Amino acid sequence: MKKVAGNWKVWAGILTSLLFMFLAFRQTDFVQMWSAFKSADYWWFIPALIILFTSHFMRSIRWRYLLLPVKEVQVGVLFSSLMIGYMANIFLPAHLGEFLRAFMVRKKRQVPASAVFGTIVIERIIDVFTLLALMALTMVVFPSFPDWVRKSGYISFMAIGGLLILLVVMKKHREQSLRITERVTKPLPEKLRAKITRLLHSFLDGIVPLKNWKHYLIVVVLSILIWVCYGVIFQISIYAFNFDKLYALPWTASLVLLVITTISILVPSSPGYVGTYHYLCVLSLGLFHVPKSPALSFAFVVHGISFLPILVLGLILLSAEGMSFKSLQEKPKMEEDNTHRTENTLQHVPQVAD
Repeated sequence: MKKVAGNWKVWAGILTSLLFMFLAFRQTDFVQMWSAFKSADYWWFIPALIILFTSHFMRSIRWRYLLLPVKEVQVGVLFSSLMIGYMANIFLPAHLGEFLRAFMVRKKRQVPASAVFGTIVIERIIDVFTLLALMALTMVVFPSFPDWVRKSGYISFMAIGGLLILLVVMKKHREQSLRITERVTKPLPEKLRAKITRLLHSFLDGIVPLKNWKHYLIVVVLSILIWVCYGVIFQISIYAFNFDKLYALPWTASLVLLVITTISILVPSSPGYVGTYHYLCVLSLGLFHVPKSPALSFAFVVHGISFLPILVLGLILLSAEGMSFKSLQEKPKMEEDNTHRTENTLQHVPQVAD
């Protein structure tokens, strides 16, 4: 805990969250907020929870197909690892839960963690391209889409496109990439250089083509369905707060909410996206003339529905693995250090409800 507490990323994230929480609460009517909380029909969130976990189960199935060229791993193992990793992301900065996901799969199925991490990077790239496709659709059906969202989409496209090109080049020119890595790491101790080379080998092993064209089709369909689930959760939440009748919200509102709130993951906020998520949720609903106070109540409930069940289930599964929250920070440090650049990339790739 001392290491995390002393990490500048933690404090920068907390300050960012406090800033956005201030912006979210500024000029808020707490009486209206409480009224919105009381008037919501929380029974709607039962199907929302079912859909949420269905989307995570589909993520596990998709992950299985991405891992299949490396090693066959059961969906149950991947689902457990996914939930524990997402739970860790709520507490830990910089998406360190993704390293934990890889560590859990390595622990259970003896797959090199760096190879598993390679599939997680590919998973994130797929998610971003799916999000950008949704953003393009949103621009068509909702012409009033803010310019700053459009620009963030262009930046995301260039960043993730550049990462994809880099990975393809490294994979295609593997030996040259390794030689460049050796030159860059030459000032480091010999053992550390050898460790980095082995990790890079293993990481590139995880970036492999799928076994056949049917698997590509399955991955594409699952990716679309996963994001459809997220959009449906927002639509259900709109019904729960009766916003569809009170403010005549069209179906496009859930699409706009999905795209804009996902950008909260791009902002280096504290774990759990506290503050950024709430502010952007209020901002999204404001485009449809929903008052700030009930919109903030909506944001708190939807954020809680998205994160608290994962927190509870993740802790249960972590306990079942014989691990504790303290052990989350005892993951091999060398692995974190030597994948530092990839970790930085992951901080800028959206992932909903992790």
